[in-house]
Amino acid sequence: MHPYHKRHCPASACPEERGRFGEEAAASYLRSLGYKVLLQRFASSGGEIDLVCRHGTVLVFTEVKARSSDAFGRPAEAVTPAKQRKIAKAAQAYLRLLDQRDLVYRFDVVEVYLHEDKPVECSVIEHAFALPEPYMS
Repeated sequence: MHPYHKRHCPASACPEERGRFGEEAAASYLRSLGYKVLLQRFASSGGEIDLVCRHGTVLVFTEVKARSSDAFGRPAEAVTPAKQRKIAKAAQAYLRLLDQRDLVYRFDVVEVYLHEDKPVECSVIEHAFALPEPYMS
């Protein structure tokens, strides 16, 4: 885990606000690692992607999971196979929009720890999961 974001997430923030704060922290963190954030919150009829990024020549579909502690497991553990399928459906919709069959892509997860008394901590898990079925254009 890397302390990253200088701001603190207010304890009084509702879950939706905490989620948005986590996404912003993750986007800032990824930029510091050389990622280019192309889009936030891409939605399709099948699912949603928190961040669509480019890391070098690779298109990266990124799921952000924010937590205040590990009391209920690590944030990445919440990216269940069912959640992965929804992200994959949205990714396929995005890939169809681009219409570039030879594009290299992957799925990452960014874990964000929101603390009341210290800076936000972020870490990225590259290649967190694979497309459950082949990409179909």
